[in-house]
Amino acid sequence: MDRARIMGIVNVTPDSFYDGGRYADAGRAAERAFLLRDEGADIIDVGGESSRPGAKPVSAWEEIDRVCPVIERIAAGIGVPISVDTTKSAVARAALGAGASIINDISGLSFDDDMAAVAAESGASLVLMHIQGTPETMQRDPRYGDLVGEIGGFLAAAAEKAVARGVGREKIIVDPGIGFGKTLEDNYRIIKNLHEFRKLGFPVLVGLSRKSLIGKLYRGDEDRLPATIALNAASVLNGADIIRVHDVKEHRLALEAIEMLKRIS
Repeated sequence: MDRARIMGIVNVTPDSFYDGGRYADAGRAAERAFLLRDEGADIIDVGGESSRPGAKPVSAWEEIDRVCPVIERIAAGIGVPISVDTTKSAVARAALGAGASIINDISGLSFDDDMAAVAAESGASLVLMHIQGTPETMQRDPRYGDLVGEIGGFLAAAAEKAVARGVGREKIIVDPGIGFGKTLEDNYRIIKNLHEFRKLGFPVLVGLSRKSLIGKLYRGDEDRLPATIALNAASVLNGADIIRVHDVKEHRLALEAIEMLKRIS
């Protein structure tokens, strides 16, 4: 990629860790999507199921009822690709029919065996993320013998599974899964070693916006945005191609400086 891309988050959920309930109404969620586009988002990521630690799953039909009305409202006029954040092939299929063109699967094809086929049949791009466990269990006791090696191996295997089922290599994006079955130190180690995941041969997406790897740094209820911007800037310098964020304008301004820094020899 010639520059890092920004994926703007629109959570159509009542219980996401940061913005749960704010955009549960389809009209408000659509307004949010257009605002993020105007602020500089290159991709809009719409999600209908919370993946915060301890979150309970919802049915595919409930998820479809949340995300598809939003995607239908924005698809014709948004002018940037729409991603659906889901682990369910039925939801992905419905969202693609409504106008999405990217599937963002936090399970890396490990929760639904039909997801790769949906991506292949539609020609959608596919984000493959690493997770240890499920959102409900992932933070109970995450452990690794070789953090970077194990995540890289998982992502490589997921990519090969996708390719074997008909997904083009050029359609695949990998995400090491910051916050998904990782300790505080694990998350920072991933950011420092993002260049290792670039060796897999796919664009690298990072999603750390306002997560607990920031909140755990502070004793009080401090604003997580400054550290989010700092860590996303570090991620781009270390090899991230796409950053997934709640606060698009602030990151667009920060990345203009980072891209300038990258151009200087």
